Amino acid sequence: MRFLVDTSIWSLVLRRAGKTAMPESQELRRLISNRRVEIIGPIRQEILSGIRESSQFEQLTSHLAAFSDAPLLTEDYITAAQFYNICRAKGIQGSNTDFLICAVAARNSFAIFTADGDFKHFAKHLPILLHHAE
Repeated sequence: MRFLVDTSIWSLVLRRAGKTAMPESQELRRLISNRRVEIIGPIRQEILSGIRESSQFEQLTSHLAAFSDAPLLTEDYITAAQFYNICRAKGIQGSNTDFLICAVAARNSFAIFTADGDFKHFAKHLPILLHHAE
């Protein structure tokens, strides 16, 4: 199985102190070493957004270059809109990027590795599988 790693995990691992001992960091390292990590352009954009230092931006861009973006199809955007509508009808809010992540994961049978609690709510109504660090 492949894993679409959400911005929340990348952020925990890349930007927080004491990151190497965290279960999320260890799990991400394991998934990377087994070449099971997927990323999409909108996640890459979220990771890189808000970095003030150009040297840090360039370093992170270089590290992320090891991961090619999973392709996004027109159907992913349509499915993301459907997922948004399904969740909205159930009173569940989410961002466009979150629902795009769900759509890409559903189409490709990727598990979503996230620390964002919103995905637990999405998973109750959408055909997605969540992955957690153990």
